[in-house]
Amino acid sequence: MKNVMLLTLGALALSACTVAVRPGVSVTASSSNLIADLQPDRGEGSTYFVGERVRFRFTTRASGYVTLVSLDPDGYGNVLVRDTYVPAGTTLFPRPSDAFTFDLTPPRGVQRVRAIFTTNRATAQIVFSGRYDQNGWRTYTDTYLQPVGASQRDVAETFFTIR
Repeated sequence: MKNVMLLTLGALALSACTVAVRPGVSVTASSSNLIADLQPDRGEGSTYFVGERVRFRFTTRASGYVTLVSLDPDGYGNVLVRDTYVPAGTTLFPRPSDAFTFDLTPPRGVQRVRAIFTTNRATAQIVFSGRYDQNGWRTYTDTYLQPVGASQRDVAETFFTIR
């Protein structure tokens, strides 16, 4: 098994995780403005070392459902959290009630994390695990959101570096 965001014995191994929107990174735009903030616990663009744990601060203006997906430096995409209910306000992931942690593993480099938020449960059954280029990852996000009305969805992305 690969060391990429791997759920094993209660710990989710996150390989190279950089989350932030940088030049050349595009995210599906939304005019709904439902997501107020998404960033790793040390702040966007921060540095973590292999073996450390990362948490994500996610803030919304409405209650709804969030899916967090990561894109590792080597192009592998993984689901961190799928279709999980969150109240309006700030939620830290993993939550204290979650039976997993986000432990960082190689590959080293910039890790991107994308939050896909909908006010109603998403109906698309999309698999986010696999290897993607920028266009493929964007296509999967768009396909996941397609059945949801534009005013009921939002996407945000962040990044950090794994050393």
